[in-house]
Amino acid sequence: MADVQDAVEQLTDGSPHLGTRVRERTKPPGGKESEQIVEFTEFERPVRVHAHIVEGPYPIDGTWSFEPDGDGTRVHFVAEGELRGVMRVLQPVAKRVMARQMAGYHRNLRHNVEGGQQMPDERVRT
Repeated sequence: MADVQDAVEQLTDGSPHLGTRVRERTKPPGGKESEQIVEFTEFERPVRVHAHIVEGPYPIDGTWSFEPDGDGTRVHFVAEGELRGVMRVLQPVAKRVMARQMAGYHRNLRHNVEGGQQMPDERVRT
């Protein structure tokens, strides 16, 4: 994401698989760094991955599903979870911010995977 610095460290050995755990660190500009431990609780290569937050400030899980689309792959992403405490009041705003951040993350991922090819406009649904 252009406006967020991320780092991911794999905590389990081997290539990603069911049960793999990673530590994610995220720091938005001017914001506080947060860290979370994520586990792949579903891993059906090449069609579906579910990441469950094991430890961290925001209990938001994510599911990615993949389907062939012409010469490429269409990615669908769904985030699920409830914010706690004071953040619960901000959930409608947080949902929009997260949608923008994840769209940026996926654009960057696509750009890197496709070797810098030009990308068409994309829309984010919240």
